[in-house]
Amino acid sequence: MRALFSVSDKRGVVDFAQKLKSLGWEIVATGGTMKLLQEYDIEVINISQITGFPEICDGRVKTLHPKVHGGLLAQRNNSEHLEALKNNHIEFIDLVCVNLYPFSQTISKEGVTMEEAIENIDIGGPSMLRSAAKNWQDVTVVCNPDDYTLIIKEIEKSGNTTPQTRLQLSAKAYTHTAEYDSIIATYMREKAGLNDKLFLNYDLVQSLRYGENPHQSAKFYRQPQYIPFSIAFARQLNGKELSYNNIQDANAAINIVREFSEPFCVGVKHMNPCGAAIGKDIVDCWTKSYNADTVSIFGGIVATNCEVNAEAARMMKDIFLEIIIAPKFSTEALDILCSKKNLRLLEVDMSLTNDTLQTMVSVTGGLLVQDADIKILEVIDDMTVTKKHPTVDELKDLNFGLKIVKHIKSNAICVVKNGVTLGIGAGQMNRISSAEIALKQAHNNGVRENLVMASDAFFPFDDCVELAATMGVTAIVQPGGSLRDEDSIRKADEKGISMMMSGMRHFKH
Repeated sequence: MRALFSVSDKRGVVDFAQKLKSLGWEIVATGGTMKLLQEYDIEVINISQITGFPEICDGRVKTLHPKVHGGLLAQRNNSEHLEALKNNHIEFIDLVCVNLYPFSQTISKEGVTMEEAIENIDIGGPSMLRSAAKNWQDVTVVCNPDDYTLIIKEIEKSGNTTPQTRLQLSAKAYTHTAEYDSIIATYMREKAGLNDKLFLNYDLVQSLRYGENPHQSAKFYRQPQYIPFSIAFARQLNGKELSYNNIQDANAAINIVREFSEPFCVGVKHMNPCGAAIGKDIVDCWTKSYNADTVSIFGGIVATNCEVNAEAARMMKDIFLEIIIAPKFSTEALDILCSKKNLRLLEVDMSLTNDTLQTMVSVTGGLLVQDADIKILEVIDDMTVTKKHPTVDELKDLNFGLKIVKHIKSNAICVVKNGVTLGIGAGQMNRISSAEIALKQAHNNGVRENLVMASDAFFPFDDCVELAATMGVTAIVQPGGSLRDEDSIRKADEKGISMMMSGMRHFKH
C-alpha cells in the first residue's frame, strides 16, 4: 500500500506517517513534507523518483504527472485500467494526504501584494485531491489532520479504511477544494473589478433546537475570518445552548454596544433596545438602563462594554434574563451568575476595528447584501435648522439618542434625557404612532420636561413636532429630506424647540 504526502498544515503529519509506516505502508512525499518526515527518520520516497521527472519552475510543477494521477484514478476492478498501468509502469497510490497552500492566510496579511497572493495558489494539491476523491471507492483522501486518528484506527482494524469513511473523506476533499477556489475567485474577481458573482463560505457552529418557532428547523453558521463584536465568535461561559432568537437578539445588542466607547449598557427584547444608558461604571449603567424599562427587560438580553463585577452581577441575578454579554466577567461575578444554570453568559471581543462590514438578508430565491450601517454623524450645533439652538447638555443627549434610534426597528423614535432612554417607539407603520408610544413611555417613567427626541428618518408632516412640544420635548434630531421639512421647521420655531437635521437616515427594517 502506498501513501502520498504533500501538506502545508503539518499538524500531526509526522505521527500519522509514522503509524502508516509501522503498518507496512510505503510513504511518498514532496519537498518540504519529505524533509520534515526525514528529520524524524521516516523512510520516504521523493516524488521525483516516482515520476522520473524533477520538480521544476520553483516547485510549481512536481505532481502533475501521469504516474501520480494514473496511480490515483485507475479503478482496481477495471481490467483496461490495470493493463494501462502495467504497460506504463505505474503503481497504485492508495492514500493521499494533502492540504493546500495557505492562500486565505496570505491575503489576510497587511500589505500583501498580488504577486505573493498568486504564489500561494495551489495547483497540484487540488488536482491530487480531486483525483483521489473521484476514485474514493479505491483511494483514501485526507485533507484535514482531524481525520488522521479515524483513518489509522480503521487501517489497524482491517487493513484499509471502510467504504463509508472513504466516501465521507471524498466529500470533505471536494468541500476543501471548493472553499479554496471560492476564496481565490473572490480575490481575483475583486482585483479584476468583477462583481456579478457572490461566493459564500460558512462553517456550521451548531444545529439549533428550532428556528424562530418550534416547527421550524435551523442551523447556525459562521464565516472563517475572525472579527470582533461577533456573536458567532463569542465565548459562552455558562448556560444552555443559544436559540435562534437568542442569537438574533444578541447580535442586535452587540451592534448597539459597538456605538459606544464610554461605559454603556443596553437591554434588548425582540431585537429592539428597551432600555439603554451611559454612566460612570457598570453598576451605574445597569441601574439606569434597567430602570428605563423594568417591564420589558423581563426575559431579555443585557449587553455592556464594561467588565461585569460582583456588585453588578448581584443586581442582574435578581432579574430573569436570557443572556448577559460583556467583554469580561470578574471571577466573583462568574461565581454569582453561574449559580443560575440556564443563564447564558457570553464573553465577546469588543476591540474596535475599522473593518468595512457587510450585512446579508435572505429573500425568497435571493440575497440582499449591503454595507453595514456602522457610520453615524456627530450631532453638532451647525446642524441646527431652527431659530433656537440646543444647549450643551441637549447636544450630548441628541448624540446619545441618535446612536440608539439607528438600532430600533423603523419607524423609530427614541426619547432620552441625561444619557438614558426614557421612551422607545419601534416598528410602527407611521411615525406619529412611534412618537406617541415613546413619549407616553417617557411620561410613565415620571419625566415630562426637557426631553430630547431622535428620529431614524424624516418627519413627513409636522404632527410629530406638534406632539413633542405638548409632551416636554425641547430638542429634536432627524435626518431631514422630506418635501415638507419647512413645515416641521416652522412648527419647531412656533413651539420654541431646537431641531437638528443630520442629513443621514438610519432605516432598520
